[in-house]
Amino acid sequence: MVKVMVSMEFLRGVLGVLAIFFSHLAGRSGARVRRGTQKITGFYSMLARVALCVTGVSIRHPLEAMDIIIWVLCAAAFALGWWDASRARPDEDLAKEMFRE
Repeated sequence: MVKVMVSMEFLRGVLGVLAIFFSHLAGRSGARVRRGTQKITGFYSMLARVALCVTGVSIRHPLEAMDIIIWVLCAAAFALGWWDASRARPDEDLAKEMFRE
């Protein structure tokens, strides 16, 4: 019985990490949708993945600190992904590196 509980807590942790990862990807996808370079279905699929992982973490357990920490980290990862995808990056000029004189 103890091994089952340990493995369930491990799986909750893995789902939490996946939820944070998918939140970051959802933020990047949302910025691309706003810019017009990606379809909105990709954004919705990322949000569905986040929702499934967060639901998997929260199901069958009362509200705990782990749930709240994962939700806060998901929100921060979403914001970081949005910011990362929305900032402008300069184009690399590889001609200077390839043809040095």
